[in-house]
Amino acid sequence: MAIGKISVLGCGNIGLAIAKGLVFSKLLPASDIICTKRDPSSLSHLKEQGYIITSSNADAVKDSNIVIVAVTPAQLNTLLSEIKAELTPKHILISVVSGASISAIKSRIEKDDVPIIRAMPNTAIACGESMTCLAQEGKHDSKHVENSPIDIAKQIFDCMGTSVVVSEEQIVPATALCACGIAFFCRAIRAAAQGGIEIGFHAQDAIKMAAQTAKGAATLLLENKNHPEFEVDKVTTPMGCTIAGLNKMEHQGFSSAMIHGIVTSAEKAALLYSNKKEKE
Repeated sequence: MAIGKISVLGCGNIGLAIAKGLVFSKLLPASDIICTKRDPSSLSHLKEQGYIITSSNADAVKDSNIVIVAVTPAQLNTLLSEIKAELTPKHILISVVSGASISAIKSRIEKDDVPIIRAMPNTAIACGESMTCLAQEGKHDSKHVENSPIDIAKQIFDCMGTSVVVSEEQIVPATALCACGIAFFCRAIRAAAQGGIEIGFHAQDAIKMAAQTAKGAATLLLENKNHPEFEVDKVTTPMGCTIAGLNKMEHQGFSSAMIHGIVTSAEKAALLYSNKKEKE
């Protein structure tokens, strides 16, 4: 897959993670990745690693084939105004901006011939373990043409974890489940580690043990393709310590809290860009 240079516009947390993931996955050398930020001096460590660093979003677009927009919803409209003159049909614009629809982006760049893909990765992309959801405009079709914009986007993000193509309407829920999910699962691991400390382990040991156990649980589900309760049943025994602990957690609202958190984040994500537009 020859994709040429990729520009990452807005190297905050997720933009930086994507830039690092592109190199970590060996998809591209650092010299083929253009990173932008209003204060490029904060990216000096990337420049030392061979990345191209600039404060000019327009120049970055001009010198790349794939444009990944990773700014905040509040910054999106200004950025699109900066780059729209440089966008051509040869570009593929991939937006990871929460809440901004493809039609809204199209109306801002005032061009119908620039392919636009929405992507929702998570920060695990930096180490090649992202769960990324992708969407294109129009009716969702799981079958897509080879080397089409959505296919190229999938090839890129598959190099940095796992990706699935969903309908555009599902991108906002994906934000809550996959992107916010990193924080949710880290908090669950932290809670497990705190429990470990209370029963006698040192903090660093408890965190390592909890994180590896979580990784093992996730691997069991992904490799065996079983329902989570199938693996739960293999660990629980009548009158055993596992079921006693699980029941105590459920009585305290463990599952309900996770469900409510994901739903609340999805509702908030749906409003991020629309709230910005209303204030203009």
